[in-house]
Amino acid sequence: MAAGSNGNEASAATDVVPRSLNSPRPIALITGITGQDGSYLTEYLLSKGYEVHGLIRRSSNFNTQRINHIYIDPHKLKGSDSSSSLSSTPAGSRNRMFLHYADLTDASSLRRWLDTILPDEVYNLAAQSHVAVSFEIPDYTSDVVATGALRLLESVRSHLSSFPGRQIRYYQAGSSEMFGSTPPPQNESTPFHPRSPYAVAKCAAHWYTVNYREAYGLFACNGILFNHESPRRGENFVTRKITRAVGRIKIGLQSKLYLGNLSASRDWGFAGDYVEAMWMMLQQEKPDDYVVATEDSHTVEEFLEVAFSYVGLKWRDHVVIDKRYFRPAEVDNLKGDASKAKKVLGWKPKVGFEELVRMMVDEDIELAKREKVLVDAGYMDAQQQP
Repeated sequence: MAAGSNGNEASAATDVVPRSLNSPRPIALITGITGQDGSYLTEYLLSKGYEVHGLIRRSSNFNTQRINHIYIDPHKLKGSDSSSSLSSTPAGSRNRMFLHYADLTDASSLRRWLDTILPDEVYNLAAQSHVAVSFEIPDYTSDVVATGALRLLESVRSHLSSFPGRQIRYYQAGSSEMFGSTPPPQNESTPFHPRSPYAVAKCAAHWYTVNYREAYGLFACNGILFNHESPRRGENFVTRKITRAVGRIKIGLQSKLYLGNLSASRDWGFAGDYVEAMWMMLQQEKPDDYVVATEDSHTVEEFLEVAFSYVGLKWRDHVVIDKRYFRPAEVDNLKGDASKAKKVLGWKPKVGFEELVRMMVDEDIELAKREKVLVDAGYMDAQQQP
């Protein structure tokens, strides 16, 4: 949202001045803050007393829906001065989340905000993360996911060379898609065999991170996260596509759901659990790489069964197979071995598979109810499926 515009959407700051090197609270910088993981991680870090800065891309459409509930308009802060510096207002009486325009394709913006914010921790969550879409826009996917990670790592390295004595702890978001066709269970020593441009780009980002850790001594960690979902998941990802359809079908706004391969099996967990593991990695004495997973896998068909039966429906009455949703190169089964994360980090998932599915369905039924109000009032076309 442009500075000075109206509305409740979180807006990017334009008057941030360098913080003090003696800031009383830890500072985190997050790329991809407007995404599912970014929003949960922001909530988690704020609960631990962090000051959180997020980098967002300029867009003609607002894309801050997942973090609008966190953002506080500085004009509404009691006794605040919107022109004050980051460290001039007493803790607890001002917003601790800030947004700044930048892009992983623009190295100068990355370095500028590192020099301005002076973060203690950097979480690189930004990506073109849709596997199927990566086949359609492979160049862009590679530029953002792979080379974007390289730009950020190099910005961190060059920034630290200008500030002797400082340390930044860096987190790189990996993906179980990097394992591709390698048989499960997959752990940190399992060979990568990527099966999509997205997965190939994530492999490159992974090895860039390892290289900068070994070559320059950066505290840089790779989190190889298996599929993690939530009510904030993008609507074109299969899990959310299913739960959105369940809500709309139950409320009477939709009758059919078009899907591709139902036999693909994934290790699905709750995104809110997984962001805790990200933070834990950066609190260790030494940087390392970790697989984060539930160690339990389910097929798309099983996901359908749990979601539809939860609201008293039969998925076979509504699901239609459409070949356009099949990938050029399929990944059959991903199932993680998170024993290292459990042992070293002390991390384990709290939300199970069926609880996760029910959580998503509950949220999407409420969303469908709100949509129906708009449909009944003539403000929305019921056939306008997500």
